[in-house]
Amino acid sequence: MFKKSLVTLWVCLFPQMAWASAEGPLGERVPVWSVVPFALMLLAIAVLPLVAHHWWESNKNRAIVSFGLGIPMAIWMWVLDSHAVLHVLHEYVAFIILLGSLFIISGGIVIRGSLAGTPKVNTIILAIGGLLASFIGTTGASMLLIRPLMRANAKRERQVHIIVFFIFLVSNIGGLLTPLGDPPLFLGFLRGVPFSWTFSLAPQWLFLCSLVLIMFYAVDGYFMKKEDPAALVDDGPKEKLAIAGSLNFLFLGGVVVTILLAGTFKESLFFGFQELGMSLMAVLSLKLTQGGLREENSFSWAPIIEVAVVFAGIFATMIPALAILNARGSELGLTEPWQYFWATGILSSFLDNAPTYLTFTATASGLLGTDAADLSQLLGSEQGVALLKGISLGAVFMGANTYIGNGPNFMVKAIAEEGGVKMPSFFGYLGYSVVFLFPLFALVTFFFLL
Repeated sequence: MFKKSLVTLWVCLFPQMAWASAEGPLGERVPVWSVVPFALMLLAIAVLPLVAHHWWESNKNRAIVSFGLGIPMAIWMWVLDSHAVLHVLHEYVAFIILLGSLFIISGGIVIRGSLAGTPKVNTIILAIGGLLASFIGTTGASMLLIRPLMRANAKRERQVHIIVFFIFLVSNIGGLLTPLGDPPLFLGFLRGVPFSWTFSLAPQWLFLCSLVLIMFYAVDGYFMKKEDPAALVDDGPKEKLAIAGSLNFLFLGGVVVTILLAGTFKESLFFGFQELGMSLMAVLSLKLTQGGLREENSFSWAPIIEVAVVFAGIFATMIPALAILNARGSELGLTEPWQYFWATGILSSFLDNAPTYLTFTATASGLLGTDAADLSQLLGSEQGVALLKGISLGAVFMGANTYIGNGPNFMVKAIAEEGGVKMPSFFGYLGYSVVFLFPLFALVTFFFLL
């Protein structure tokens, strides 16, 4: 059924795909309806788990949808602008290698010990993850702590809110302090934003992290009272906290150093240095980690395969959407930091937040007459600094709004579901974001961006 629907879609669109001007920026040459496959990709992620859950559980079937929408679009875009396709392909490969290397390496670290899944303990784990996210990346922190958090709460009947808040804080908001924390900030670093500049966002980071932790403690306490105390009793032996596979912290550090070197010496290093370095760290982790640790961690390849398959379709189908935004972004009439915060944030919720960051920094650069290839020029004026802050905050914070706003979101969801936690649907998760995060984003706007 789904194969026939995809064929029908492209048969209908094919006669119109020949239409496109041969000159000018890609975003001015493609029609607005070219975003339809991207919208369908998002709709499939949102709806198919609800209406065809068992069918969608198979990565083979996910690939039918993802590649069925993505490959024809990539071919069309290649005919119009091969450089744009190669650029997105490189971003996708780097994205998957980054997520994959951190997934593999952190999967070899086992945090042992008897952790009680109480509101206090859970809040401490989230706080630690929120801090680590800025220094080993949101993916590294998420993969390191999600399994210990799930084991600590294994006896609890109500676990969904714990995973959702974990995604909010550890997989997104916590990564604001350094370019290593989140891909958008790293792209800014590559385009001239000083490494230390993101430390100027510490007040916003501390403000929002604190509010999320306070909110989580209250929500977790509420749900804890609904649990059956008898079901939470643990009569087993108490085990002291310990970390096995600590050699993998060296490999995590290797990934961080590789990214830092690639950003600092990008002109003198060979193409692919970053991807090769991260891959090497992952291979060393697989080869040198003590046998049995990944099994103890319930490690499997399914979550990273799911992310790779789904995001292949997202990256391919979003090419015209991003091109249109790049070409026509100035028509949005954005002039104030709070406008950039919300525009970047909302689009980061549904597009990958890294290219969205670049789109709006280009828009801000056009507004101020600076070069988008050198974002340090924005820091030469008070208005430029304010706009860059709004864009950075929107990309990082609001990547938490949906499962596809940031790569780790989907990985954490997949790991949780593999562990037996029935996670909300796409729209169900978005409902959590609207209820819990949007009021906090309004406070960030009021206190820091007006």
